[in-house]
Amino acid sequence: MARQLPATFGRVLRECWQVSRSDTAALVLCTLIAEIGTAVGLLATTSILDHLLEAGPTPDRIRAAAPALLLVTAMVVGRGVMREVADWTRSRLTPQLRRSLQIQLLRLTTSVELVAFDDDAFQNTLHRIRLRSPHAMEALLDGVLRLLSAAIGLAMIAGVLGVLHPVLVPLLLLALAPTWWASVRSARMSYEVYAATGGAERRMETLTDLMADRVPAAEIRAYTMRSFLLGEFDRLSALVQQRALRLERKQAETRAIGGALASLGVGGVYATLGLLLFTAAMPLAVAGTAVVAIRTAMNSLRGLVDSMNWSYENALFFRDYLEFRDHAAQRQERSGGTTAPADVDRIVARDVTFTYPSADRPALNSLSIDIEPGEIIAIVGENGSGKTTLAKILSGLYQPDSGSVTYGGVPLREIDLMSLRDRIAVVAQNFTHWPFSARQNVTIGRHDHREANAGFAAATSASGADEVFAGLPARADTLLDPTYQGGVELSGGQWQRIAVARGLYRDAPLLICDEPTAALDARTEHAIFETIRKHAAQRTVVLITHRLATVRYADRIFVLEQGRVIEQGSHDELMARDGVYREFYTLQAQAYHRASA
Repeated sequence: MARQLPATFGRVLRECWQVSRSDTAALVLCTLIAEIGTAVGLLATTSILDHLLEAGPTPDRIRAAAPALLLVTAMVVGRGVMREVADWTRSRLTPQLRRSLQIQLLRLTTSVELVAFDDDAFQNTLHRIRLRSPHAMEALLDGVLRLLSAAIGLAMIAGVLGVLHPVLVPLLLLALAPTWWASVRSARMSYEVYAATGGAERRMETLTDLMADRVPAAEIRAYTMRSFLLGEFDRLSALVQQRALRLERKQAETRAIGGALASLGVGGVYATLGLLLFTAAMPLAVAGTAVVAIRTAMNSLRGLVDSMNWSYENALFFRDYLEFRDHAAQRQERSGGTTAPADVDRIVARDVTFTYPSADRPALNSLSIDIEPGEIIAIVGENGSGKTTLAKILSGLYQPDSGSVTYGGVPLREIDLMSLRDRIAVVAQNFTHWPFSARQNVTIGRHDHREANAGFAAATSASGADEVFAGLPARADTLLDPTYQGGVELSGGQWQRIAVARGLYRDAPLLICDEPTAALDARTEHAIFETIRKHAAQRTVVLITHRLATVRYADRIFVLEQGRVIEQGSHDELMARDGVYREFYTLQAQAYHRASA
């Protein structure tokens, strides 16, 4: 702890310096001046005692001590003013630091490669720092102020004691050693308990979120899950509580031993003072000043120990943030490179392999596929065959582990990713319900579109989203979040229309649709696919779906199984074969015939 905390505090002060140099300089300077005032006041105390203990009339002694008394008074007032200014400066730095940390964190999380969010270790660290790092930063700033004040104060007092008598400094340090030992041991215990219960506490936070969130509330009641969830939370909290109580008992024992040994040490210091007085090796006035200095040193020490204990746990979370920042910086998406070519929808993928971080087998395994401009390409297969992963590879969201993907003949690794994605629109099944207005849910990502009005009307009309807007209180300007005043809730089908409108509004050469009609009724589904077919007249469409009746008009159909292309061709060509596609299509057609019968 003694090695790590100074380095951590140094990082905090550097963060403060980057946020506000003037406030940081004022914080350190005011703290330094305040503690120098303490040393000056102690030295002036010796002069006061010298004059007061001299022989002679009391008024004369008081007049002689008056200058030193005025100096001590000035130092007390000055120290109070400096501490108030330091506290005010800290209160100014706190919101600036919080804002800086939050912005840095958001910049990192929005620019790391997408696959990082499939990494369990990345998610665990991100979860911790999102919850604790802003508070840890504020606590560490408070700890910096307290530790700086206590450390400077101790140094000043040690200097004063060294002037009064050299033997007092090593004796005082020896007396303080047990308190330091107890502090380090207690802090280490806290860390070990935190490490042991970190998983349980994270699980408790997950359960708390589930029981307090709007989305799972209905299912908790429908499935009468309340007792089960409460039981799980109670079991975990009992485990954490048991370890916390055991920690408190051990820390109390450690503090008691350290306090007892420290008391013996301080008693030894006072005994030494008595011996020095008895042998006339120290004047009475100097001994009085030494007593005041020792008491002040003990107060400073208590402040130092308290600030270290207070800071240690927060330093762990701050180090998590620093390590996460360094790790996320190494996982940033590639920037720069060649601008995406005009024929970005001419795609060639060769021997593409991709494995998720926590997976045992590849999601895509030596997969190859060609797409020509203007084609409607359908990708079908069972769940887990790799369809959605392929869509993310083709849209530049994932980078293949091996193999190559080219757009217009330019390799993916050479293309600027922002430029590539700017020319691709993706309509996903699990799209985001943005807590913005209906209009913003369509135009998001293209809010600076030059033909906003015309493009918005065309996209919403083609997708049927304009019918959804017509029934909203404020039309397209209605907030789509019922948890805020004036917000409304939409059905799954209504949200799906908005998601399709979002993809059409993007007006990109390549449109990738991943189960775009999963929540739509048959009539709207038919209308959407007709819209996609018309949209494909001038653009390339990659359509991923389970409903094979909608892909029969595709130019080519790719059938995936375990991350590989096992069949490809037109609907008629695949139906002419006795293969997987024909089996799937026949099974679905039979189901429709039985339903109509």
